Amino acid sequence: MAGLPPFELGYPRTELRRKLVDAVLHGHKTATAGLRTDFAPHTDEPLPEVGDRFALLDYDDRAVAVVETTELRIVPAGEIDLRFARDEGEGFETVGEWREAHERFWSEHTITDDTLIVAERFRLV
Repeated sequence: MAGLPPFELGYPRTELRRKLVDAVLHGHKTATAGLRTDFAPHTDEPLPEVGDRFALLDYDDRAVAVVETTELRIVPAGEIDLRFARDEGEGFETVGEWREAHERFWSEHTITDDTLIVAERFRLV
């Protein structure tokens, strides 16, 4: 895992991070979403590519596993489907639940149907 870029879910030392990492390690979480504006060229963070590997960071920012990107799509928030919402492993039963949770998480942004989302699928290596 040394030398791999970090794969961070939620924020360090939060119960959300603990829950999300646990879901990955148990095979329940195989997808994650980010805002397109959180990646290059808007920031220094490059977009992941299929085949990229990352060190999954736990509650305390320690590497606990390796994950590999298997799919990456940039889609408007209004096009997130139920399969993707469920694959996020957080218990979403509707796209509306997915949207509400992500609007809370990204509360410093206004999320519309046109907001571009980085919809990433990954696997535990």
